Parts: sequence; structure tokens; C-alpha cells
Amino acid sequence: MNELLSPDGWFNRVLTMMNDALWTYLLIGMLIICAVWFTWRSRFVQFRMLGEMFRLLNESTNKHDGAHHISSFQAFAVGVATRVGTGNLAGVATAIAIGGPGSVFWMWLLALLGSATAFVESTLAQLFKVRSKDSFIGGPAYYIQQGLHKPWMAKLFAVLITVTFGLSYNSIQSNTICGAMEHAFGFNPLWVGVVLVILSLFVVFGGIHRIARVSSVLVPVMAIGYLALALVVILMNIQLIPDVFRLIFEDAFGAAQVAGGGIGATMMNGIKRGLFSNEAGEGSAPNVAATASTSHPVKQGLIQALGVFTDTLVVCSCTAFIILFSGIDTTSGINGIALTQAALKAEMGATGPIFIAVAIFLFAFSSIIGNYYYGEANVRFLTRSPRAMLFYRLLSGGLMVMFGAMASLDVVWSLGDICMAMLTLCNLVAIILLGKYAFRLLEDYRMQKRKGISSPEFHRSQLPELDLQCWE
Repeated sequence: MNELLSPDGWFNRVLTMMNDALWTYLLIGMLIICAVWFTWRSRFVQFRMLGEMFRLLNESTNKHDGAHHISSFQAFAVGVATRVGTGNLAGVATAIAIGGPGSVFWMWLLALLGSATAFVESTLAQLFKVRSKDSFIGGPAYYIQQGLHKPWMAKLFAVLITVTFGLSYNSIQSNTICGAMEHAFGFNPLWVGVVLVILSLFVVFGGIHRIARVSSVLVPVMAIGYLALALVVILMNIQLIPDVFRLIFEDAFGAAQVAGGGIGATMMNGIKRGLFSNEAGEGSAPNVAATASTSHPVKQGLIQALGVFTDTLVVCSCTAFIILFSGIDTTSGINGIALTQAALKAEMGATGPIFIAVAIFLFAFSSIIGNYYYGEANVRFLTRSPRAMLFYRLLSGGLMVMFGAMASLDVVWSLGDICMAMLTLCNLVAIILLGKYAFRLLEDYRMQKRKGISSPEFHRSQLPELDLQCWE
């Protein structure tokens, strides 16, 4: 077992080889091409409609059919809960440690362009959603089956996202929590893992409504607290901001990096960690976007695009600035959450690591329950068996959380990267083929807004060629 879970074990060596092969050219190329195409084809929707995104967050949509549907804000909160997690605190640190400060630039670029990808996939999820017992349900598996009519591909995606989020990513979140608690308080990872299992199972057995309620409380608290701390650190080092930006851009495009081939590693690590953090194009956020009760699919597409901005341009940047302001040696071998804690300790003293430990607990725990739901939505797509759902809940909220508590950082991140790569490739193919419907919906939304309609509506008769189960 020690050989399996150690960073130098055969299991991690195999994962690293597969991971590098998938990421080196294929996935990075597809991510960039899709992000640029969707940005151009939507006429820069993520910039032109930024004000509309904020307006929609305040729009109440909890009044359809008298049912207890999920509101747009709750769907946004669950989406942010899964995005804002270890990727923001540990993932950014890992990218800087391995790829250098220039990795931060590639995170920013992926977020700016990738938010258009997030808009397309979440709009499609709303369009092809179906009714469940007490809420809507949907996601890439549903729009692949109903839009592309390829059941085999829909089932493949459902399996991939269940393994990636419900299992692999939950081990990463648990691993980061345990590492932070051990570094700050000396807690044994085994017992921290036991506590996490108990809390996770309590929430996930309550279904999407309990997950949404918990997320809508945790997300604002953790986001405001972390941003307040980051603002203090930035104000303390405000004179260093020009130097930090110069360091990021020089490392991203510097002559030394180009000559030495380091720009490839910088780009790869920035894009990998950026995708893990904001999930644009990964096919994850559409699963919760589909649950929202709204009058037009574009509304939830815009809200989820805003989630990408929130995650990367705000929270990830805060972590990057904290690390780079501290002046600690990012090539010293310290990695993951330990690097973020060391940086904050240099800025704030002994209370820094403690604050990060508490913050990462809230960030990562909210991600655990959000990740679980992504898997649940797709297990329900594959089977309605209560036994299968019980098994998945115990596996996701129990076994994999404990696995992450005991495994090494290298093993859980390598496993997460390779699952993420296969999942993203499957979803990108689907949204490239179905993107035309998202653009038609966007044009319809804009046309209604130009006519003075404050809250545009969509009816399935507007796309008669599609067999839609909702949108009467």
C-alpha cells in the first residue's frame, strides 16, 4: 500500500507518463482553439454582457410551477463551490512551483477566453435539461444523448465525470485539507480523514437541496474571508504590484524561457491548474447549471461564465499575489498548500498557516459536496437503482475522501489530471458540434433585450427541430 500511495511508487510513475502524453499537445490545443472560436462566434459575450451577468444574480427564479426548484443564485453557488477549492490555494501554488510565475498569465488567459466556453456548455445544459422528481437535472451526458443522439458517448461522459469529480477530485480536496491541518496544527491525517468522511456523508445523503443550502452559506463566507485577507496582504505590499506583474509577464514570455524551452512547461502548468480551478470546458458546471429554474437558457450560461471570472481572475490571483509578494523561493521543493501556507506565514506570522488551514477546509469541503453532486447527476443518468446510488455515495463521500487523506500529493494530483484530460476531450467534442444552438439562443436573448423585454423567455417551439423535454 505504501508503494501504491507514495510519490515514487510505480502507480504514480504510470500516471505521470499518461498524464504528460495527454496534456502535451492534444488537450491544450483543443482548449485554446475552442475558447478562441467560442469567444469570436459569440461576439465576445463574456465581455459585452458582463453587466447582465451581475444583474441576473439578483433575479429571483424560485417560483416556477410551485415546485421547490433550485434558484439561479443557488446554482451559481454550487458551481463556485466546486471551482473555488484546492485549485485556488494549492493548485496555483503547484503551478508556480513547477512552471514559474509565468503560469499565472496562462491561467488568466484561459479564464478570459474560456469563460465563453463555460457560457456555451451551461446554456446547452439548460436547453436540454429534463425534469426530475424534485428539481431539474441535466448536463453534458443529457445534451450529448438528446442533441447528438449518441447514447454510447453520453454514457462514456457520465462514467468519466463520475470517476473524475465524484472519486478522483474528492481525493484531491481531502488530501489538501489533511495537509493543511497537519502543517498548521499537527493533526494526524487519518483522524482528519475520518471527520471529513462523517461530514461529507451527512451532506451528500441530503441530496441536491441540502448541498445547495450548505453551498449558498459556505461560498459567500469563505470567499469574503479569503478576499479580505488577500486585500490586506496586497495593501501591505502595494508598492510591489508593478514588480509582480513584471515578473509574471517576463516569466511567461522571457527570452530565457523561450531559449531554454521553459515556456512550454510554464504554459502547460498554467493551463492545467487553470482548468482544474475554473473548469471551463470540462463539462462539470453544466450539471449544476441545468438544475436552475430560469426563463431562458442563456441566463444560466451567463451566470456560469461569471463563475469563471470569479474563480480565476479574483481568487486565484489573490493566491498568486500572496505567494509572489512573500519573496520565498518557489523552487525550493515546497509544493501545494504548504507553499501557500509558507507564503502567508512570511506575510502574517504564525497565524498565516492557521488561517489557510481553516480557509482550505471551507473551500475544499464545499468542493467535496459539489463534486459529489456532479457524479450523482450522472449516476442517475446511467441507472435509477437505489443500490447503485447508495454505493456511489459511500464511495465518493467515504472511501475516496479517506484515500485522499492517506495518499501522497503527487499521486492524487496525477490521477486527477489524467481523469480531467479525458473528461474535457469528450465534452469539447460535444459542445463544438452543438454550439450552434447556444449561439442561436444568445441571438434570441439579445433580440428580446433590444425590444425592451427585461426578462427574456424561451419556448421549445422556437427550436422545433429539437426534441426538448422542458420549456413548454
